[in-house]
Amino acid sequence: MDSQPGATPYSAPAGCPMHEERQTSLYGPEFASDPHRVYDAFRANGPASPIELAPGVEATLVVQHEAALRVLQNPALFARDSRRWTALREGRVPLDSPVLPMMAYRPNCLFTDGAEHLRLRKAVTESLGRLNFSRLSRDVERIGDYLIDQFIERGSADLLGEYAKLLPLLLFNQLFGCPGDIGDRLTRSMSAIFDGEDVLRANDELTECLMELVALKRRQPGEDITSWLIQHPAGLRDEELKDQLVMLMGAGVEPERNLIANALLLLLSGDTPGPGSERRGSGMLVEDALDDVLWNNPPIANYATHYPVQDIELDGVTLKAGTPVLISFAAANSDPALTDARQTLSKGAHLAWGAGPHVCPAKSPAQLIALTAIEKILNTVPDLALAVHPSGVEWRPGPFHRALVALPVRFSPTPARGSGTAVRTPATPTAQPAGQASPAPAAATPHHHAAHAQKKSKGWWSSFLDVFRV
Repeated sequence: MDSQPGATPYSAPAGCPMHEERQTSLYGPEFASDPHRVYDAFRANGPASPIELAPGVEATLVVQHEAALRVLQNPALFARDSRRWTALREGRVPLDSPVLPMMAYRPNCLFTDGAEHLRLRKAVTESLGRLNFSRLSRDVERIGDYLIDQFIERGSADLLGEYAKLLPLLLFNQLFGCPGDIGDRLTRSMSAIFDGEDVLRANDELTECLMELVALKRRQPGEDITSWLIQHPAGLRDEELKDQLVMLMGAGVEPERNLIANALLLLLSGDTPGPGSERRGSGMLVEDALDDVLWNNPPIANYATHYPVQDIELDGVTLKAGTPVLISFAAANSDPALTDARQTLSKGAHLAWGAGPHVCPAKSPAQLIALTAIEKILNTVPDLALAVHPSGVEWRPGPFHRALVALPVRFSPTPARGSGTAVRTPATPTAQPAGQASPAPAAATPHHHAAHAQKKSKGWWSSFLDVFRV
């Protein structure tokens, strides 16, 4: 239980100076509700600004597009290895901080430099290069069908919690070749880490289940990313294999769910105008909605942590050696210098995929997954509508992401098509439009009680495998 009503893992304690200096905090509800106001204030004072990522975790945020590129494209001066983090080494960062799982060193592509980074990245990019895009699209559609069948008879749903969040989690279980038990634990632990819930325990569970997966795939290889990484000539050790999988899932699940949900919010918002974009409404193509989100509400808003190897002056701002320097992709994209490119949604100018040697290696599959998932739900539920006004949606606090708390929708209830009926999940309450009553729950049947009990004893992945043997 939280000691304070409404507290989150990122909440500052009562009496904390950050309550009086909220303009430097990236973790409170005020920042989540209107981040561009904060970015504009930062930008007025220079290309970078001191921030607090979580209570007791200080960093610098680069908010100017040109300055961001200078950091991203200069690995000789800006390293990614977080073992350089002076405050962490000196014990000045709380070990239970919710940002540590996203910032602490792991021997993977995100946190390595030079020859070691090239070795690990080559293994990752060449393994991803073996993905069959036709099969990937079919996998997304199959998982989408399964998830939609869990709520299509209700007439209401939370498309964030019941669709956009679960689809990439289940997809990565399949891409990694996870059996049921390992996949259930992987799904549970990754969700907890991204939501900042008991992150130390979740991190331990994540490590344990991935090491089990690596051991299994060494004995029984398959046509999956885990096996391809094991077989790669780079000769990755078990610990390195585990951490490449952590990186792939971490860099894939949270951004993917936010990309899907944020684009769906835009597509379902009708002609309601929104900040930062001149093109809104249900008449948009899905591809245009995805581009709009990547420009104006990038799924990962602030990340790509770098550590200056020496004190560096960045247009009058001193970046101290060994201090975290984060790139604000969202602020860089809204830089006034990019106004023309932003208005035309030019794909080549925004930084949502990063830049430099650490640019996202999975841009093409990530876009395919989001496009397929969105088209699946829109085509399957053609009268999908927001259950709240677009201005009433709530954004999840946190320094790194641009993420909804929920995406409540309503639609005409229709019978499930059979893809997910073997194991039905309990309904998730969703917000209803003003003056409209919640739909009455269906009468419970013996089959429903048995299925509900079975779902409690199983996680999402093993339940999915009960329907689709893959």
